[in-house]
Amino acid sequence: MPPPAEISTDKEVDSPVSKDEQGKRIKTDVVLVGAGIMSATLGALLRQLEPNWSIDVYERLDAAAAESSDAWNNAGTGHSALCELNYTPQNKDGSVDIAKALNVNEQFQVSRQFWAHGIETGVLSDAKNFINPIPHVSFVHGAENAKYLRARYEALVGNPLFAGMEYIDSKDEFSARLPLMAKGRDFSDPVALNWSQEGTDVDFGALTKQLLNYLSSAGGTVHFGHDVRNITKQSDGTWDVKVANQRTGAKKTVNAKFVFVGAGGGALHLLQKSGIAEIKGFGGFPVSGEWLRCTDPALIEQHSAKVYGKASVGAPPMSVPHLDTRVINGQQGLLFGPYAGWSPKFLKQGKITDLPSSVKPGNLMSMLGVGVTELGLVKYLVSELAQSQADRVETLREFAPSVLGENWELVTAGQRVQVIRKKGRGGVLEFGTAVVNAADGTIAGLLGASPGASTAVPAMLDVLQRCFGDKYDAWQPKLKEMVPSLGVKLAQNSSLFDEVWGWTSKTLELENTRELAQSTGV
Repeated sequence: MPPPAEISTDKEVDSPVSKDEQGKRIKTDVVLVGAGIMSATLGALLRQLEPNWSIDVYERLDAAAAESSDAWNNAGTGHSALCELNYTPQNKDGSVDIAKALNVNEQFQVSRQFWAHGIETGVLSDAKNFINPIPHVSFVHGAENAKYLRARYEALVGNPLFAGMEYIDSKDEFSARLPLMAKGRDFSDPVALNWSQEGTDVDFGALTKQLLNYLSSAGGTVHFGHDVRNITKQSDGTWDVKVANQRTGAKKTVNAKFVFVGAGGGALHLLQKSGIAEIKGFGGFPVSGEWLRCTDPALIEQHSAKVYGKASVGAPPMSVPHLDTRVINGQQGLLFGPYAGWSPKFLKQGKITDLPSSVKPGNLMSMLGVGVTELGLVKYLVSELAQSQADRVETLREFAPSVLGENWELVTAGQRVQVIRKKGRGGVLEFGTAVVNAADGTIAGLLGASPGASTAVPAMLDVLQRCFGDKYDAWQPKLKEMVPSLGVKLAQNSSLFDEVWGWTSKTLELENTRELAQSTGV
């Protein structure tokens, strides 16, 4: 059955609720709030595990993935810790801690397997539409930084997940691989790279639409232009979800056995409204991002890699600068950033009252505690907001010394809400994702940001295990069809890793870039 046209188009609008549905109470098995990558992934998983369940998705905007999952609202790196230096901190003795890098890479391998299974089974229709091979590269300059990058390489390359990594400190090799970054560079300042040929670029907006197309064609319903206003627990353990049609104003109540709040920055407010005890103490701190996007096709052609540097001293992990190749609708693009912005909104299209209205008695101390402990973040944000276009271009020139500001435009990325979690009498700011679920498993939500979309599949598998413990064991055979390595650490099982790597590379139409790199030296 072909997917509904409204999900395939750029502007997806479903049929408005008719006037006679005003105030109607509808029953369903599952409500997914938000039409982003998280809800789309969970919906696709549940549809395959329980084909007879009714599943309804409600999205306040008129398009899928129009907030954080949109292609230009995130870097699309396919975070696998191949190039992100914040996942490999240096210890005081000079050694490098790779524990987080291994964990993030393991998670991305799970996502790759689910996507490959989706291509084979028709859940996903076009791999090239959402995933393409792009080298992932760590870049530093200066003798001490080069020494760190050598130590990072040596710590990672012996692990099966990172076996294809190269260490490069040759001027000629640097220039051959990264001509845009080499032009005009003073090589008396030492440079070094960790080069991973097998990286990918992921268009999570395109992926989300394919997943929602599948869910809709398989019997689920996706409602665009519908705002979830409230979520209330009923005496029988179900949830009444109050929904308003944004176009007609009609309101209805949807009664669901299970609710997932995958509403990005809007998740915190809805989970607070649900009244579950588990959300107490959680808060959120909004940080927006901006990119410089290249407008010159000649420059775009000179760079084909995702090159990540080191965050400046005092800057948060999410601020790691990168010169980033994107592949969107089959066209290669180039961006640099991120530059931090700030708004009290929790969504790009949210309200300025989002931050103050999120402060509740249960998280007041957490919020105040972060205000005291994160003065460095405040200082960083103030300095970022004070930057001019010339300042931003000057930062870009650390990567590409010869570029001109006239070839780059400033664009606003997605809004991110960082998790504030209760700790002691105060709170701590976390730069990651957190699943929050009620003890009875009838409602769950996802808070936080990076690595976010790249780990959507393991995050949603976590939701399944937390919320459907009575069914999870019975689901195991089907889940292992989707993710053959489920429950196994690939970093400790090189033969299984080689097997699933070869399968996913072939099925997702990714060249076997590791073998290519080893045979050609590129």
